[in-house]
Amino acid sequence: MQHQAYQPILPCVNKYLQYRWDKNCYEMHRNKVKSAKPTINTTPPKTYNHLLVKLKKRQLEEERVSRIKKENHMLLDKMSHIMQTSGGVDCRNDYVKKSLGSEKRQQDLLRITKENECMLQRSSTCRPRYSVQVWHEQWLKTLELMDTVGRYPRLYTAHVSKSLLQCTVEQIFPILSSYTYVSMLNII
Repeated sequence: MQHQAYQPILPCVNKYLQYRWDKNCYEMHRNKVKSAKPTINTTPPKTYNHLLVKLKKRQLEEERVSRIKKENHMLLDKMSHIMQTSGGVDCRNDYVKKSLGSEKRQQDLLRITKENECMLQRSSTCRPRYSVQVWHEQWLKTLELMDTVGRYPRLYTAHVSKSLLQCTVEQIFPILSSYTYVSMLNII
């Protein structure tokens, strides 16, 4: 009975047939709209299992958990050992610090010490090569030449030279021995 209330857009002879034709056209249109494919793809992308599972992350997490369990177990063992014993702290370190070159340095030090002792022994036992007496005589000759060459007499030089002419070597250097004097001159 809907065809009797149906008002077609275009003029027609039979309202009933026009209603059926229009209804079929509408159903075909609805089916086409339902089966039409969109021009823009709005579907979510494919999901891949190997991206969702993340095996490497799971493996690292398992390793971290196993390491934590191992450390906890070791700590529990230590605590139980402390509880069972007196619980004293062992802070003694019996390690002796060793150097790889200490023996070589010790040998070098001993060798140098022996060489120094030998040099000291040789220098203390050898006789001086220079004679203090000869030096004294040469100095006196030099003073005499200075007095003869100089235009004006030097008072201090003349006084010292006269007193030195009358003195011997032992009187000039009473404290210093001949060896000490020679070694001091070598140092200077």
